[in-house]
Amino acid sequence: MSVTTDASRLLAAVALLLAYLLMCALIAHAARRQRAGIRQGAPAADGGWIVAFASQTGNAEELARHSADSLRLAGIPVRLRELADLGAADLQAADRLLFVVSTYGEGDPPDSAARFADRVIGQDLPLARLHYALLALGDSSYAHFCGFGKELDQWLRRQGAQVLCERIEVDRLDGAAIDAWRHQLSHLAGTSDAPDWNAPAFADWRLAERRLLNPGSAGAPVHHLELEPLDAVLPQWQSGDLAQIVAPGDPQPREYSIASITADGRVHLLVRLHLRPNGSHGAVSGWLTTQAQAGARIRMRLREHRRFRLEQNAERPLILIGNGTGIAGLRSHLKARAASGNGPNWLLFGERHVASDFHYREDIDGWLASGVLQRADLAFSRDQPQRRYVQHCLLEAGDTLRAWVAEGAAIYVCGSLKGMAEEVDTALAQLLGRAALDDLGSVGRYRRDVY
Repeated sequence: MSVTTDASRLLAAVALLLAYLLMCALIAHAARRQRAGIRQGAPAADGGWIVAFASQTGNAEELARHSADSLRLAGIPVRLRELADLGAADLQAADRLLFVVSTYGEGDPPDSAARFADRVIGQDLPLARLHYALLALGDSSYAHFCGFGKELDQWLRRQGAQVLCERIEVDRLDGAAIDAWRHQLSHLAGTSDAPDWNAPAFADWRLAERRLLNPGSAGAPVHHLELEPLDAVLPQWQSGDLAQIVAPGDPQPREYSIASITADGRVHLLVRLHLRPNGSHGAVSGWLTTQAQAGARIRMRLREHRRFRLEQNAERPLILIGNGTGIAGLRSHLKARAASGNGPNWLLFGERHVASDFHYREDIDGWLASGVLQRADLAFSRDQPQRRYVQHCLLEAGDTLRAWVAEGAAIYVCGSLKGMAEEVDTALAQLLGRAALDDLGSVGRYRRDVY
């Protein structure tokens, strides 16, 4: 299903090709300039340290900033760098380097570190001068726990780099492991007074509204929730940010994309009930969708998700791609765009059945009618004999996609990692070229919030 407000559907083939080639050149040039700028600032033999991070949802970046701050407090010169901005020459010139890296999906590097993984890890690179320590973030529910951190550590050892302390692995932000890293850092810095890195405390919120969005669906129930702070002081957040919630008696918080903006006056969430193989409910999703009653107290805190915010893309054309409850993060961006008047905006969204699973249909129809959305491509996989998904919409609109990217568009993907995000990534690489897509990621024009 496709809806478009663009009256002109005919593009000159030559003009499109030239625009696409120009786009590729500009992206590559921007990426080269960014990497060159970082290399110019690489430390020489001045005793300075580098703290390098590879982050998907922002946790590794936050811990890297804490690490750099601790070194500065100890009087040690330090540079904070994104791993994607370091090349072979930077590693060979560095003397002391701390890595803080997360693992995405089944052992993969974060999107921003894909180019580093492809172009640096794997080559033979003498690093006898380098002394390093590594903090690896991961989730033990995945088969390849801390897979990228382990791969990076093993590669550094093979190149002759010297280990300052053994790799520390963090399972879902486990406090004890983070404390172990903080203590190791204090030892390396020669101090015993490293600041506390505790995250902001959870606050009490009230469940103001809950409604089932997909009655009669073949899938698990999906609920729209609205929450208000009990102290009546609404914190500020940006589109793309996350909410962390803990259920009574369950110590591990769960993260949800915020589906609203601050101007709405409430935090909106879209929560699908998680059903375990034995039929029991997920601790947090079960609490939020079946147990907590209207007015119930919810322990929640909001967290910046710098990797999925609009930020430098706020005035660019946006291509928003998602499925299922991933529409939540895309909805917040469209609300922000409606408030700012920026555009154009193109939505590609997929679910099971249009009759039961078209989440936030009224919003999307309204944005199409008002011009906030210039185009919406919708794929309801089970409404026809042959399954149809968002990646099929992308491939069918390849010329339009290339034209939007050539005009400076940024691509945001939100939803399931398995299936949707993987297939969308493959389709984008097919349409744009893998190198061009990696360059878009390195300059922040390809961003993903997938789970």
